[in-house]
Amino acid sequence: MGRLYIVPTPIGNLEDITLRAVRVLKEADIVLAEDTRTTAVLLRHLGLEKRMFAHHKFNEHAAVESIANRLEAGERIALVSDAGTPGISDPGFLLVRTCIERGIEVETLPGATAFVPALIQSGFPADRFCFEGFLPQKKGRNKRLETLREEARTMIFYESPYRVVRTLEQFVAVFGADRPVSVSRELTKKFEETVRGTLTEAAAHFREHEPKGEFVIVLAGSSGVRSADNERGYEDGNGKT
Repeated sequence: MGRLYIVPTPIGNLEDITLRAVRVLKEADIVLAEDTRTTAVLLRHLGLEKRMFAHHKFNEHAAVESIANRLEAGERIALVSDAGTPGISDPGFLLVRTCIERGIEVETLPGATAFVPALIQSGFPADRFCFEGFLPQKKGRNKRLETLREEARTMIFYESPYRVVRTLEQFVAVFGADRPVSVSRELTKKFEETVRGTLTEAAAHFREHEPKGEFVIVLAGSSGVRSADNERGYEDGNGKT
């Protein structure tokens, strides 16, 4: 029986890969890549030549059974995404579930993922948070946002540069113009940037400055807003009992 390895890859800076990940990629019989061209760049940087097969959202349903068969035959297979940890807003879930159902060992390596640094550097509470990933582009989008209107935990969203302004404007309508937000883009790369402020201020910033790169939006939860209001009220003499 073989083993499936879930291998995180750098989200930008190629130095952000673990020694263990390099070893696993070196020892794997094949590498499943979201985009083989992207992964080829990383493998060349690491000095590795590996057999690769594409494994992405358009073929994963059809491919999982054949991959599971190869694993049962004894192959060691490493799954990577273009950037970050497979299964986090990237292909991986279906293959892992199939392996578990068929008794195939799955070994998941710790490593790079975009939302963790974005959350920590937001300055918002990180003891409890909810990861929402990419919102639906059309159907179900408004309903999803409405269910989060009173969410008390810090919320994390992924967004593309083409929709980030629209998303921030929608957040203003749902969560209020003054809800604190931290918007990070191009994490670990040369032009990394984090914009902090209110939703109105963040939307205005990216209307004025063309959005580029992949975005992580970290939104303060409703409890954080109430806590801040209570603190201000106490300082003003309005919160005393």
